[in-house]
Amino acid sequence: MRSLNEECGVFGVFNCENAAELTYYGLHALQHRGQEGCGICATDGNEFCRERGEGLVIEIFNEKKLAKLKGNYAIGHVRYSTAGGGGVENVQPFLFRHHTGDFAMAHNGNLVNSRQLKFSLESQGSIFQSSSDTEILAHLVKMNRRKNRIEAIEEALNMIEGAYAFLILTKEKLYVCRDKNGLRPLSIGKLNGGYIISSETCAFEAVGATFLRDVDPGEMVIFEKGKEPQSILFTEEYSRKMCAMEFVYFARPDSEIEDVNVHTFRKNSGKYLARIAPVEADLVIGVPDSSISGAIGYAEESGIPYEIGLIKNKYVGRTFIQPSQELREKGVRLKLSPVRSLITGKRVVLLDDSIVRGTTCKHIVRMLKEAGAKEVHVRICCPPMRHPCFYGVDTSTYDELISAQINVEEVRQMIEADSLFFLPEEYLLKAGNRKELCLACYNGKYPTHLYQSKGEFNVEHKF
Repeated sequence: MRSLNEECGVFGVFNCENAAELTYYGLHALQHRGQEGCGICATDGNEFCRERGEGLVIEIFNEKKLAKLKGNYAIGHVRYSTAGGGGVENVQPFLFRHHTGDFAMAHNGNLVNSRQLKFSLESQGSIFQSSSDTEILAHLVKMNRRKNRIEAIEEALNMIEGAYAFLILTKEKLYVCRDKNGLRPLSIGKLNGGYIISSETCAFEAVGATFLRDVDPGEMVIFEKGKEPQSILFTEEYSRKMCAMEFVYFARPDSEIEDVNVHTFRKNSGKYLARIAPVEADLVIGVPDSSISGAIGYAEESGIPYEIGLIKNKYVGRTFIQPSQELREKGVRLKLSPVRSLITGKRVVLLDDSIVRGTTCKHIVRMLKEAGAKEVHVRICCPPMRHPCFYGVDTSTYDELISAQINVEEVRQMIEADSLFFLPEEYLLKAGNRKELCLACYNGKYPTHLYQSKGEFNVEHKF
C-alpha cells in the first residue's frame, strides 16, 4: 500500500519569541507533507543550534530538545525523500559553517539540473555532505566569492532549474525564495511584530499568525531585524504554474493557495464531475481524506445523498508492521473499513483524487462490492496521470503510472469498476478559476527543461 507523496514542507519564524516552539507547532500542521524526517534550526543572533532526526515531529522533538533551540529566529522542515534518498544526513534544515558567516537552509521541491550542477561543483572542489539536491544551492552561493550575499543568492537561483521553495537563515536575516514557475506554494504571515513563513497557510492557524500574502514566483523576500521586508525579483521570466496536485491531493483542505481555498477547489471538481459524468446511483462516498471534498461537491450537484461509507483507521501509520504477505496484499483493509449497512444493496459513486498505480483503487472497489454494493462507479478528480513528475512527487517513471500503459476502459476493467471517468484538464482550471497550472503529469508539457531525465550532462557549465 503506497500512496502519492510530495517532497517536504518548510516553516520559518523571524523575530518572534520562542521561535523553535512556534516552528514545532508549524511543522505539526505540515506533517502531511512529509513523515520520514524533520528538523529545526534556530539562532539567537550569535550561535546556531539544530535538532533533526528520522521520524514524525512528535517522535523527534520534546521539551528538552526544544529548550536547546534558543532564539527568535528559526526554520524547520518535514521531509519525504524523492531525491537523495533517506538517512539522517539528508534530513533538513542543513547547517553550513563558513568563514563568511554560518547559515541554515531548508527546501521544498526538486531540482531537475542537480546532477549537472553537482558534477561542476565537485570538479571545482566542492565536497557534499549529503545526497540531497538541496545542498547544491549552498555551494552555488559560496562559489560567488566576489559578490555580496544577496547578489550571490540571486545568481545561484538563476542557475538552478525545477521546483523550489527555499528558506535561508543567517544570524541576522532570513531569505525566502520561490521558483520562477511557482510550482510549490509558499506564504508569509505576521505574528506579534514578527513574520512566519510556511509552505501552507494552514500552519498559520496553528501558531496564531495572520496571513499576509504569497511569495510570488521568481521572488526573493529578505527579512532583517528593524527593517521592512525587502522584495527582489531575481528573474523577469516567471509564470504561475502551481502544481495541480497541490490542489488535488497534497495540500490540506483548510489551506489557501494563491487565493484559492483547497476545499473549495476540490468541491468544485466534484461538482464538475457530476455535470459531465452523471450516473444513476443511491449514494456518493469519498476515499478519506483528500476526496471527501470532491464527494460532497458531487453529491450537492447531483442530488444523490452523500454518506461516510468508508472509515479511515487513524492509527495505522507509517511504522505499522505488516506481519505476513497476505496482510501486505490486503493492506487497504487495515486503513479503510466499509460501513456495510450503508453500502449493502446500493449503487455507489466513489470519488477519489487520482489513480496512480491502480492497485489501491482496485482494492477499494472490491471491498465495497464484498460489502454488498450492487454497483461501484468511480469518478476521479483529475485527469489520467500519464507522465512522470520531476518536481518533487514520487512518480518519476512511466512504469509507476497505470494510465501511461493502458487506456481508460482498460483501467476500468483492471480496477473492476462498473464505470470510470476522469476530470478533464480544462475543468481543473475552472475549479480554481485559474489560467495556469502545471499539468505535466497529465499532458507531458513540462514547464522547465528536463536535463537529467533526457540523459544530458553538460560539464562545461561556467560559474
